[in-house]
Amino acid sequence: MKKIMLCCSAGMSTSLLVKKMVEEAQKRGMEVEIKAFGVAEFAEQVGHYQVVLLGPQVKYMQSDLQKQADKYGIRVEPINMMDYGMQKGGAVLDFALTLIDNK
Repeated sequence: MKKIMLCCSAGMSTSLLVKKMVEEAQKRGMEVEIKAFGVAEFAEQVGHYQVVLLGPQVKYMQSDLQKQADKYGIRVEPINMMDYGMQKGGAVLDFALTLIDNK
């Protein structure tokens, strides 16, 4: 099972994208756990996932969040702004899977 965490300022704006990513994974017959959290929950949640994708509004925090994720060996990367804005669940899922597989 692939475990993907999305992170934005409050976990709200990424919720719809999570839904689209889960729908795409189901179409592909993949087992996934994809959840969205706000940055306030980052430290508590990061160790439970294989990769963290950041919403564009918190991209500026990538360096600080990556330092926290390093102790778990987890990559923290921003979501492509166009894919995020257009809610392209399949493209964002593919990006996450690439990051997991190229650990």
